[in-house]
Amino acid sequence: MRSRDTDKEELVKQKAIELIIKDGLEGFSMNKLAKACNISVGTPYVYYKDRDDLIMKVAMEELRVMEEFFTRDFDPEEPFEQGLRKQWENRYRYAREKPRMSQFFDQLRSSSYQEEFLSGFMPGFVSAMTRFMQNITERGEIETMPFEVYWSIAFGTLYNLIRFDMEGKSLGGTPFKMTDEVLWRAFDLVVKSLKK
Repeated sequence: MRSRDTDKEELVKQKAIELIIKDGLEGFSMNKLAKACNISVGTPYVYYKDRDDLIMKVAMEELRVMEEFFTRDFDPEEPFEQGLRKQWENRYRYAREKPRMSQFFDQLRSSSYQEEFLSGFMPGFVSAMTRFMQNITERGEIETMPFEVYWSIAFGTLYNLIRFDMEGKSLGGTPFKMTDEVLWRAFDLVVKSLKK
């Protein structure tokens, strides 16, 4: 059995993410991956059992990274505006530092991997966000609403702005670049719409 080479393992992982983003899950294979890495066809199997194992291990590893970003300095006991601001900061920083990962996760969300992917979805983060929402609702800072409605209002604007920024254009092809002014003006509007 061949030994593990951490640099090669990282190359395999990064190329897998690139290929999945570029060709979709349907177009991704271990043979294409080996060719893109300029390694033998058997090398990815040193690190992963098969294609499914590779996809899920990469996803779970990246979810742990995402969870670390999202929960950094976030306290679910914080007042609404302060806690939401920290979430926007953390999510925006993650998007800036790991720009390809949202495209990778979008591929998984719309695939047969969705159920397995979501079953391991950042338990610490989900717990913290649930507590945060319960706290701000109990304190009367926002109206009681289904979590999905809250999430759509609280973060939908942010994720659309991030997408426009990454694409470099808004609807209709108008050039767009995120600025702090745009980001925090949008945040203020979201806070205003959610506050009681």
